Amino acid sequence: MARLRLDHVSKRYGDFHAVRDVTLDVADGEFVVLLGPSGCGKTTTLRMIAGFITPTAGGVHLADREVTGLPPWKRNAGMVFQSYALFPHLSVAQNVAFGLEMRRLAKADITTRVAEALKLVRLDHLAGRLPRQLSGGQQQRVALARALAIRPDVLLLDEPLSNLDAKLRQEVRVEIRELQRQLGLTTVMVTHDQEEALTMADRLVVMNEGSVRQIGGQRDLYERPADRFVAGFVGRGMFLTGRVEAPGRFRTEGGLALACDGGASGPAVLALRPERLEIGPAPLSGLDNSLPGTVEFISYLGAASDVHVRLSPSDRVIVQVANRGGDAAPEIGATVHVGWPATAGRLFAPGGDPPSL
Repeated sequence: MARLRLDHVSKRYGDFHAVRDVTLDVADGEFVVLLGPSGCGKTTTLRMIAGFITPTAGGVHLADREVTGLPPWKRNAGMVFQSYALFPHLSVAQNVAFGLEMRRLAKADITTRVAEALKLVRLDHLAGRLPRQLSGGQQQRVALARALAIRPDVLLLDEPLSNLDAKLRQEVRVEIRELQRQLGLTTVMVTHDQEEALTMADRLVVMNEGSVRQIGGQRDLYERPADRFVAGFVGRGMFLTGRVEAPGRFRTEGGLALACDGGASGPAVLALRPERLEIGPAPLSGLDNSLPGTVEFISYLGAASDVHVRLSPSDRVIVQVANRGGDAAPEIGATVHVGWPATAGRLFAPGGDPPSL
């Protein structure tokens, strides 16, 4: 049974639809991530779950009861804000206790729950410190402990890692995921960081312009995106615009004739992933497509390099080359061949708003 259910939830401000007809079931103990670009409606959706925003239409159900019209303090939802929202004049322990005091729990119960929550996030030894005496990662864990102390029916995370540096973000997201699994917490997180989403979620909800574009597991959305937008937002996608001339035959606007996987005749976009392409100094045998091109740019990323290859005046691809140590990388200006099997690409109808090359 769903621990959290959104039933055709919408939010409109005048003529502007911030969220359009979102329906979602989140199972008990599931970790769901709302993923999408800024302004797509994901934070508005989270705030409707929390009770900070009232839906224009639809209903919110939490732990078998409808909470659509209830204020935040009457919903048993723990919220971790992007800015952490800690009280600077209160100690760590007092910040964690705040929600419990608002619920008028007995002092002994508050003391016990605060100690339990701080132990869960490994900050019990810092209970007496003020927020300004903590690192960013420690402040984030105080905010998490405050949300956990009320023993919520659902944990809501609003881009909780965005204020951390890249290395710390990787460490803290593992801590949050392990803690969520340990406690079996039903969790909904908002992020625009696809790497966070792919590494943390049980299921992803990809949103754009207030609507849900696709719901599914990481592998499902990455390997079988529903449309051009999802293909461009989940992972890295390159898009060659042209038309399917016949099943299995695609011609780009730049005149490249390519083998593709099926497809109905007409205008189309061919989506490719950088890691599915191969590159070499000579024509590549055994592949459905092998095209000459010129190296325009190389991005060294440590574990891999991105090689940008111009195939025609209007067609360019990126090839991800793993760093295997000692392999000679092509030089800028070099002529190379790029290849891929027909099944490596996916065809979509024109439209959507993916990142462009």
